[in-house]
Amino acid sequence: MIGQISRSRGCGVLFVFVSTWMACSRATPPPDLRPAVTTERVSGDADDPAIWIHPTDPARSLILGTNKVPAPGGALVVFGLDGKIRQTVAGLERPNNVDVEYGLSTRAGPIDIAVVTERIKRQLRVYRITESGLIDISSGGGVPVFEGQQGDAAEPMGIALYRRPRDSRVFAIVGRKAGPPEGYLWQYELLDDGAGKVKAVKVREFGRFSGEGEIEAIAVDDALGYVYYADEKSGIRKWYADPDHPEAGRELAHFGRQGFIGDREGIALYMRADGTGYIICTDQIQGNSKYHVYSRQGKPGHPHDHSELLKTVDSGADSTDGLEVTSAALEPHFPNGMLVAMNSRGRNFLLYRWEDLAGFGPTKLLIGWR
Repeated sequence: MIGQISRSRGCGVLFVFVSTWMACSRATPPPDLRPAVTTERVSGDADDPAIWIHPTDPARSLILGTNKVPAPGGALVVFGLDGKIRQTVAGLERPNNVDVEYGLSTRAGPIDIAVVTERIKRQLRVYRITESGLIDISSGGGVPVFEGQQGDAAEPMGIALYRRPRDSRVFAIVGRKAGPPEGYLWQYELLDDGAGKVKAVKVREFGRFSGEGEIEAIAVDDALGYVYYADEKSGIRKWYADPDHPEAGRELAHFGRQGFIGDREGIALYMRADGTGYIICTDQIQGNSKYHVYSRQGKPGHPHDHSELLKTVDSGADSTDGLEVTSAALEPHFPNGMLVAMNSRGRNFLLYRWEDLAGFGPTKLLIGWR
């Protein structure tokens, strides 16, 4: 399914572009990264993007981005692939992060949804994605999270959605402004409330935290069943996304611990149907953020060993927070996929061609693991 592949974390020969870059890195630095499309500005503070892939016409796909300010300016803003604003869902109370998922089961049939964290109101807002725009389907006008918590520990920030392959049940994994060393993230199942709206039922608390900074960026690999999140000052952590997995309470990896200048922020997954791809994490730097790239599949025989493959320089994006990527072919500008990065100074989002990030020319193709 295209939504699962394009979202929104084997063995053999490493990608040609990576080995070539590593061989030449000492003599020739990677080329500068420049966006193919720059979106229009939001009114206040752009923060986090998500990508929705149109089911029949990828050129009509959408970028969703948060305008992270209190109401009335707080909004979820919808862009076309040309960077033009298509819709503004205003009146949100400091919407922080947003994610997209496909095929949520409802009384009306499966639907595509976008879910945003509304920090001041301590709740989630759920929207159905339709041809004519976003429609709020939040049960009760907003779905509460972190109930019983106080202060910053009750304020939702990061979110990632997980569609479990074996039964298509959809879950929201939510981060917050502050939390304990264990159980920082809370996971909820999203369900039809019986009246055509969406409610959330808490299923677990999980996730280790270093105690420094915070946890905001979260990404889920639906197909392989993993969740990744950025412990800002410590590294990237990996757990099972399925709350019913027999090892759901065990941390699988803690990588990306070296080589960062700023905070570890947005995380995104470039995924292929064969299980290969990349994990991309933001190094939040004023003026020119970097994007660290790791192997999605790990090393042969060691799926949780995610070595770093590439680090970009001079992206042109200022203090990138949110990040999203897709492997879907989105013609005409993005034939091999696209990376979307928040650009703080411009109050907008920058859309990069995947081949520019990967560091190879547009006529070359990736040679994957065999």
